[in-house]
Amino acid sequence: MPDDGRPCRHRQLRHPQPRRINRFLEPCLMLLLHCNEAHGYELLEGLKPYGFARNPADSSTVYRVLRHLEEQGCVTSRWETGGAGPARRLYRITEEGDRFLAGWADNLRETDRVLHRFLRTYDTHMEIHR
Repeated sequence: MPDDGRPCRHRQLRHPQPRRINRFLEPCLMLLLHCNEAHGYELLEGLKPYGFARNPADSSTVYRVLRHLEEQGCVTSRWETGGAGPARRLYRITEEGDRFLAGWADNLRETDRVLHRFLRTYDTHMEIHR
């Protein structure tokens, strides 16, 4: 409640949506490709530990991001035709992609720092007001 005794207006707001960092799919895919070249399905599975298990990324979104990264020169792909079944695209990160990923990592470190400051302040404030 505000100090004047009126109820907070937050009750009129919707609850926060499941966490999604804008464009977080990009660095996750690039990190996976930094570790190993992979097919789209392998990348979809590899996203789960990065918060995409409870809220999976749509496969069409993943392929759209991969195409965008390829257009930007961060990722390359080739058709793999060996083995049984249809040909599949195999993706790998480029040197430009490595540099772009390093920039993402720096940005995410700063976001982490800011979020930790927010949460420490919030937790401290909540302890004081209990």
